[in-house]
Amino acid sequence: MDEKLFCCSEFLMYRYLADETKTFRPDIKPFFFRENPEKYHIGSVADVASAIESYISDILRQGGRIGLALSGGIDSAILAKFVPKDTMTYTFRCDAPGTLDETAVARRYADICGLQHTVIDVSWQDYLEGARVLMAHKGAPIHSIEPQIYKAAGIARRDGVSHLLFGENADIIFGGMDGLLKKDWTFDEFVERYCYLDPTRILKEGRQWLAPFEKYRRGTKIDFYGFITEYFYLEANNSYENACRTAGVAYASPFNRMKLDFTLDYGRIRSGDTKYVLRELFNQLYPDLGQPTKIPMPRAVGQWLADWEGPQREEFLPHCIDGLKADQKWMVFILERFLNQIDDDDK
Repeated sequence: MDEKLFCCSEFLMYRYLADETKTFRPDIKPFFFRENPEKYHIGSVADVASAIESYISDILRQGGRIGLALSGGIDSAILAKFVPKDTMTYTFRCDAPGTLDETAVARRYADICGLQHTVIDVSWQDYLEGARVLMAHKGAPIHSIEPQIYKAAGIARRDGVSHLLFGENADIIFGGMDGLLKKDWTFDEFVERYCYLDPTRILKEGRQWLAPFEKYRRGTKIDFYGFITEYFYLEANNSYENACRTAGVAYASPFNRMKLDFTLDYGRIRSGDTKYVLRELFNQLYPDLGQPTKIPMPRAVGQWLADWEGPQREEFLPHCIDGLKADQKWMVFILERFLNQIDDDDK
């Protein structure tokens, strides 16, 4: 299999290029997130607060100006308590019927903390226009969250923000990915559960590449937390940093610099007490508020792609999008769009 087809399969499985030695075309050099090896060691709730305070202080001490991507969830709400008064905050709202609107809850956090609040409406046109720029910078197809982060980061830069702060990676580090942590998986079960799309179902010459999983194989079992905190961690950070850097601001997240000095209590997580360390901190910071419901970043790709008939390129199997979920359909859509884009660049 040539490298382009390998990368197509790899993207469908992992939502990014997990093998950094491969590229869609020899002259395309993909963008990769580089982890900061200096970590905040976390052994308690107080350590989390101290790490956030230190992280933000370091940015401010170097002359940076922080903006905050503020959702309706606990992770960014926690950060809102540590940023300076009057910090600019930004909440995404997708311009499509039936999508989640977090603006009222986010505005409440902003008001409580004395922060400025801006709602950023994101349209399908924003997605189409942003995707081309983002994929040119990334050298690969993009995550469905990137166009809206890119738009927000561009607005933040015009507001004078140098570092856009996110609560990203809190779920990965502190046990918020309850679907991936719900049991002690066998190796085969976890591969099936984690992979975004089976490339053999989407591509005529698709194939599965399991090396990232094999790294964490433990006999018939798998170290699922180890896998998540490496490969899911890198994929997520890669998307956020690509979107921010393309827009000209620095991506900032204190949670991606944290390392647990204890083993997560999977029993608590599986009984519904996800991210229990951060929930305790949230309760300390907002004692009069109830716990918000855990929700992913809102995006309307399901509505926007509802009438898309599927890919037309020869690499794809006929009717390959039948039965796919919204984000899976986006992955096929954006993979075809990326392949068209790099073909157009050759002309």
